[in-house]
Amino acid sequence: MTIERIVVIVAGFFILLSLTLSHYHNPNWLWFTAFVGFNLFQSGFTGFCPLAMILKKLGYK
Repeated sequence: MTIERIVVIVAGFFILLSLTLSHYHNPNWLWFTAFVGFNLFQSGFTGFCPLAMILKKLGYK
C-alpha cells in the first residue's frame, strides 16, 4: 500500500471519528475535523504532509 493511500485512509477515518464524537460527545470535536481538512487542503498545494513524513521514516513506499 502506498503512502498516499494510507494518508487518505487515515484522514477519512479521523474525519468520521471526529464527526461521530462531535455528535455523541461534544461539538468541539468539529475543530479536529477542520484541522484534518485544513491539513489535506494545504498538503494539496505544498506537498507537505506530516503523516507522509512519519510513514517514510517507518519504511513505507
